[in-house]
Parts: sequence; C-alpha cells; structure tokens
Amino acid sequence: MTSERIKEILQKGESTDVEFKTAEFELNKDVFESICAFLNRKGGHLLLGVKDDGTVQGIIEDCVQDINNNIVTMANNPQKLNPPFYLSPQVIDYGNKKIIYVFVPESSQVHSSNGKIFDRNEDGDFNITGQTERVTQLYLRKQSIYSENKIYPYLNLSDFKQDLFTRVRTLARNQRANHPWLDMDNEEMMRSAGLFKHDHQTGKNGYTLAAVLLFGKDEVIQSVLPHHKTDAILRVENIDRYDDRDDIRTNLVESYDRLMDFIRKHLPDKFYQEGEQRISLRDHIFREIVGNLLIHREYANAFPAKLVIEKEKVITENWNRPHDGGLIDPANFSPYPKNPVIAKFFKEIGRVDELGSGVRNTFKYCSIYTPGTNPEFVEDDIFKAVIPLQAKEDEKVVTPNNWEEVRKKFGERFGESSEKILELIFNDQYISASAMAEVIGITERAVEKQIAKLKEKDVIKRVGPNKGGYWKINL
Repeated sequence: MTSERIKEILQKGESTDVEFKTAEFELNKDVFESICAFLNRKGGHLLLGVKDDGTVQGIIEDCVQDINNNIVTMANNPQKLNPPFYLSPQVIDYGNKKIIYVFVPESSQVHSSNGKIFDRNEDGDFNITGQTERVTQLYLRKQSIYSENKIYPYLNLSDFKQDLFTRVRTLARNQRANHPWLDMDNEEMMRSAGLFKHDHQTGKNGYTLAAVLLFGKDEVIQSVLPHHKTDAILRVENIDRYDDRDDIRTNLVESYDRLMDFIRKHLPDKFYQEGEQRISLRDHIFREIVGNLLIHREYANAFPAKLVIEKEKVITENWNRPHDGGLIDPANFSPYPKNPVIAKFFKEIGRVDELGSGVRNTFKYCSIYTPGTNPEFVEDDIFKAVIPLQAKEDEKVVTPNNWEEVRKKFGERFGESSEKILELIFNDQYISASAMAEVIGITERAVEKQIAKLKEKDVIKRVGPNKGGYWKINL
C-alpha cells in the first residue's frame, strides 16, 4: 500500500468499504465490529490514526507495534472474532505521522465479534444478531457466491483420504509446534477448518466442496466435480502438442506437490543469497504461482486450469470471479480471496503466506530469476499469470552488474535529481511520481518535469498504462 493510494482513500472518506478510527495510543473498542462487518459484507479498508472526517492524526510511535500485534492476535482469537480470520496490518508513514492500514477482504463465512453478528452499510456497522431473516439472508448470500461453501449432506468421514489427515497435522506442526489441530480428531479438525457447515436453505448439515477438494478420495472428487483437473504441460520442442504432461485429478494438497514436482523437473534452479540465507528463487516464485492456481480458482466452472511451461515463459490460467479487470499493479491492488476457507487452510499448513503476498513476492524474485523481466497478472474471467524465462533478445536490461554503468551514463549527464529518479526506478519499477517526490524531497511537479526530460531523451519509458504499468530504463 502506497502513500498515494492512502491519499485516495482519505479523500474518498468513510463509506461502505472505508472506515477510519483514531486509535491514537490503543485500539478502539469497536474496531473488530468494523472488521466483522467488512468480512460479512464486501470487504473494506480500515485506517487507524485517522479521525472521522479524514484528518490524519497519527498513532503515538511507541504504541504502533502493540496496536499492530493486538490486531493480529485478536483476529485469531475466536472469542473476539469467530471464526478467526488472518489479517495483515501495515504501518504506513504518511507525512511525518504513522498510521496503520488493514485491508479486510470479503469472507465466505459469516463472522461474529464478541458473540454478535455485524453487517455494513453507508452509515457504518450495525448489529443484526437476533434478526433471523437478515442473518439467514447473509448465510444464503455467502453460500451462493462462494462455491467452496456448497454443502453435501450425505458425505461422511470415510469419503476422505485418511492418510491426508496425518500429513496435514505434520505440515501444521511444522508451522506451529502447538497447533490446535494436533489435539483434535479428524472430525473436530474439519469443523475447526470451516469444512463442515449448516445449510440455512435446507436445514441440513454437511461437509462442503472445500472439504472434498482438500481431503476427498479421487473417486469422490470426480463424483462431486467431474470436470475437476489441473493440466501441467511442457511445450518446448513439440509446440503443437507437448513434450511432457501431468493430468492431475486429485485433492489440492497432493495437486500442489505434483505441480511443484513438475516445475522442479523442467525448470533450472537458481540460488540466491538473501541476508545470510541461501534460497531457491525457482521455488519461491512457483510456490506462489502454484498456490494461486489452486486456491483462487472458481471450481464451479468447467474451464480446465493449466500450467504450461514454454521456452520463453510459464503461463497459468484458471477460471475466476474478477473484482477488477486488467493488469495487476503490485503497489496498488486489493487482494480478494476467491476461496477464503481453502486459502486459510493452505496458510495453516505453510503452503501460502498472507493474502496478497504472492503477487508481491513474485515481482520481487522474478526480476532476479530472469533479469530485466517482470511477471504479469491479468484479472479477468480467466485469471492469467505469466512468468518470463528469457528477456527479449533485442533488449538490453539493467541488472545489479551494470547499474553503476547506467548511473554514470545517464544520472551524471542529466543531474542529481535525474540520477535519484533512475535509482528509485531501478529499485522499484512501479514507484509513483508522488512517492519519488517524497523520497527525493522535491515537488511532484518537479519530478514529472525530470521524468518528461528522461523520456524525451529515451532514457526511460513507461510500459503499460499509468495505473498498472511500470517504468523501464533503456540501455
């Protein structure tokens, strides 16, 4: 989240999807009422350190970390928020003040705070506990929008792969030594993960489509969802057909493993030193890509999800329920979980990180794995991700190895401000003019003049639209 985007939210003011809280030195008592209402309605933006009229008051610096920690802790406390929901607050420096920004996505479940169910409208949060018709409508709307919540009342525990329960507990233990699933039997674990629900339309209880996709035996998955499959294809030599293929029609836990094995089989690994730790760039990139392919798919649609490795790029496609359209800008986007229950489950077993981190991490590591390139994420009815494996042959790119040469060639030639702008673009191709101005200490208008000069001399160019595009330094 950038200061520029925060400014837009502040100017918009409080609304159905925007809420301000002062939280000068501690959390407001009604913060989780707003979080609960956002989860139950259509998600929203929560800004702490801001007055009702949009004036940035700021949070006392010594209190910021405690407030941040309290949000995370309380969001995972079922007595405060039930069912719990993982939130990732961000501390933002806005001018000379600190605020906390929390993006709250729409949830596929109905949540309560302190035992009360809250909904949201233009006037704020309102308690609908005890209003049977409104609560029922809320449940029905969630169930109709999120196909992962579809209930199958005649499923029982014998329809699930029993060995998967043991494996999932092991993965959960690797994330948290005292994970609560370790002390639960299989049925309790399923209920705790939100995989067993009540159908408010028929009055029946049962395991959900998410439960089938995560734990179901292969024949049960095919019975419930005959079109379910993920195609992994290598198409390098035989571009009319394929060189290798894995037709995956199993549960999502094992699907993840098979897709990662396919990636490791056909793509080289590149190790990278991050601090004192060596990491696998390939695994860091494709862990996010594979997780996204499995977690954020609309499973009710028969469009086959696919991962295709070509000579110059890797492409993934899956059916989607888009909130926006076009290229995703990692600096300014609001991540919406398409299957929140499945997403939370994958987070519990360490297969994904916080919501939205996949896009940011992929941009971070892709330019190192294949210098001079950026991934593309396209939000539409079909969600598409593209990971370049080669830079264009006719295109010289700026890398850490030749940056000093570029800096001297262009920066010294055009002056100090231009040199700083080039360095900022080198470090963040998605940086905005306002963010540059804030870092350099000049006006946004002065930055735009410098950018115009650099573009005129063909030193830099804008790739893609103003919103969603990025800067490129020409060599």
